[in-house]
Amino acid sequence: MGAVSSTARPAPAAPALDEKRTASTSSAAPAQPLSADGSLSLGSVDAWEGVAAASAKTQLARTILAHADIRTALARREARVADVHVFNTELEFKTGPVTNQKSSGRCWLFATTNVLRYDVMKKFNLKEFELSQNYLFFWDKLNKSNYFLELAIQEVERPLDDRLLMHLSGDLISDGGQWDMVVNLIETYGVVPQPIYPESTHSSLSGPLNKLLKLKLREHELVLRRLHSSLRAASPALADAEVVATLRAKKEELLSEVYTIMSATLGVPPRPNDAFVWEYYDKDGKAGRWEGTPKEFLKAFENKTHKVSDSFSLINDPRNEYSKLYTVDKLGNVWGGRPVLYVNTEIVNLKNAVIKSLKAGLPVFFGCDVGQFSEGDAHNGIMDFELFDYENAFDITLNLSKEDRLRMGESSMTHAMVISGVHLDAAGKPVRYKVENSWGEDRGNKGYWVMTDRWFEEFVYQVVVSKALAPKDLVKVFEGDEKVVLPPWDPMGSLA
Repeated sequence: MGAVSSTARPAPAAPALDEKRTASTSSAAPAQPLSADGSLSLGSVDAWEGVAAASAKTQLARTILAHADIRTALARREARVADVHVFNTELEFKTGPVTNQKSSGRCWLFATTNVLRYDVMKKFNLKEFELSQNYLFFWDKLNKSNYFLELAIQEVERPLDDRLLMHLSGDLISDGGQWDMVVNLIETYGVVPQPIYPESTHSSLSGPLNKLLKLKLREHELVLRRLHSSLRAASPALADAEVVATLRAKKEELLSEVYTIMSATLGVPPRPNDAFVWEYYDKDGKAGRWEGTPKEFLKAFENKTHKVSDSFSLINDPRNEYSKLYTVDKLGNVWGGRPVLYVNTEIVNLKNAVIKSLKAGLPVFFGCDVGQFSEGDAHNGIMDFELFDYENAFDITLNLSKEDRLRMGESSMTHAMVISGVHLDAAGKPVRYKVENSWGEDRGNKGYWVMTDRWFEEFVYQVVVSKALAPKDLVKVFEGDEKVVLPPWDPMGSLA
């Protein structure tokens, strides 16, 4: 796109006070409802229709919006013009191709491998390259199955209708995940190039596999609970450790069914300590060869200054106190592995972490609520808080704050992507960000999206930063022993 003179937009005016409403609600006499019993009154409907019928704006909205998707009809042209895909601070080395998670919820694994491949491609002088998302997907899904059954053993004496058990059983092996969960996978299993363990039908279409696995795992939980009851009935004095050992032996037997299903649908994965051979062409057409294990492959290219294990999550959660370390109870994938950890801080620290990382040549993993005020067609990928003119069309104001959205379940982390560029103004403040998505090249601008700074403030919840680039006081919080434990159903427990 050509250059534009300015992309800045004035902040929207504050909504005018409704003086009549203010007067009525603050008067001594309380307002009286038309319906004394709380049912919907036709008198109310008549009153509402009277107001709507007298409004030319509402009549125009009714003419247009009955025949069009409100997201298309109310998308502001000014936003599309202003949100240009031009960035004055970008990663020097370009990766490719734009990846596609297809019909799966593996965005966090795609975001991670998109970050990691940056150093692989530089080291081996590659034009195109992908790490195997399916490899990490296999080991994550198998570990989540084990994690779920371990929790079933741990909580075996709770009734099945207990809120915790119902929550755990709701989405027991989600495709989604969090940064610390991927750290567990990479440290345990390493990584491999995609040709070594390519996609399968059911890595790209995970729904049928998930449905079958959930069916078996719920059955397995009942098997373990019945075994526990029989052990206690037969030997009331049996030590707890012996009971757990017996249940774990049974769990391992049951998990063989999970492994059989997964290896048949996803393929038999390389073992982390078994050697493989990877042959490739570099960008100059020269053939190359690499031999080693998945764990050795990780060590061969991983940025020694900014290791995966040394990076951590900064979050912006206005509900909770800043400069504190948070974790989520019962959330994880590798049993006994690194817990999910967040350092909560002001949004400006997330922005600064992004800018500092990009200037250091590092792509940035981040978590957000992608479905809010965004659109992605074959030409544009836009995340802009001012994209849709809902307020003007419906004569309303949208007043929920970021904190309110979290409290009301209106928003949470739903998607992970990669920031690979930022446009800074003359004062060095961010205006917009370049986002590499994993929805293929036919969504957004050849797979890339533009995110405004205001959207970042409202809907970005997490940025992953290397310890070497993070504020020292926040690194100290991350390395501390004190953690605030959030309940399993907290919004920060949602998986991108």
